[in-house]
Amino acid sequence: MKPERPLDLLALDLPAGEPWGYAYAQVLLKAPWAWRALRPTPGVLDLMGRSLEELYLELLRRREEEPLGSLGERPPHPAEEKALRALLARDPKALAEVLQTYGPWPYALYRAFRFDGTVHPVLRPKLPPEDVLVGYEGERKALEENVRRFLEGRPALHTLLYGARGTGKSTLAKSLLRFPEVQMVEVEPSALGALDRLLEELGSLPKRFILFLDDLSLDPEGEAFHHLKALLEGSLQGTPENVLLLATSNRRHLVRALGTNPLPGEDPQAWDALQDTLALGERFGLVLTFPPFDRALYLKAVARHLGRPLSREEEEKALRFALARGFSGRAAEQFARTLR
Repeated sequence: MKPERPLDLLALDLPAGEPWGYAYAQVLLKAPWAWRALRPTPGVLDLMGRSLEELYLELLRRREEEPLGSLGERPPHPAEEKALRALLARDPKALAEVLQTYGPWPYALYRAFRFDGTVHPVLRPKLPPEDVLVGYEGERKALEENVRRFLEGRPALHTLLYGARGTGKSTLAKSLLRFPEVQMVEVEPSALGALDRLLEELGSLPKRFILFLDDLSLDPEGEAFHHLKALLEGSLQGTPENVLLLATSNRRHLVRALGTNPLPGEDPQAWDALQDTLALGERFGLVLTFPPFDRALYLKAVARHLGRPLSREEEEKALRFALARGFSGRAAEQFARTLR
């Protein structure tokens, strides 16, 4: 939607610089023809040209009648700068090149997103501190190597981080945003039924995306299980080449509907459900296991969070703190906060 008055600019995430120009550059990235411009036909270019002419005259009028100083603090994104140059030149082909390089809004400007049926940009994603994970260096190395292969366009594997709660699976997944090239879409459980629509959208974009499914239930009776099973086992649409699935789950989820693991022939329905669940897990080409913390790893994690060794008294307090919580990375972080 085009801003009609200066106060409308306050609702926008604008970079530092002249606000009307960057606001109108964002209007172009959100235009009704922006997705069609990824593969523009002559008619689409004609529509883009008309929009550029109209918006250019409107921009000149706004700058003259309602001049404003900078409203933003962040540096402008290259997509904003190039879209503004295309607007000032009234060049639809140059604008089409911007959209083909960076994609339409919000993908043109942001790297992290939340999907609840609609894609929402995460303007300032909160990243975990560097080197916060303790005890899972091998798993981290394997995950990051797989992601590097994906970002370089080489064959990579959909990945499942599986193991005990509080071991840092979600933290490790979110830390991938430290790679400058990573684009991540976190899918809320309620939106798994709309994955096909999301994948169709992502598949048309010029970037590569990690689709993050956190705390995934592998309950064969759950709706999410069937959506994911169809996706991994080869639906007609399939997963686009520029999308990598990354899921986290734990043993509680894996056996939620099964109780104890049944033996063949004792309960055919439960046995079939177990086999379905295990087969789905195997569809993730890379499964990284996170075993529970022990006493030594827990104390090591507390010391890592504090950035110093623990005294004997602090170790005893840390162990008492874990009595009701168990040994985990989450408990280590919580205890470390009490000593700061």
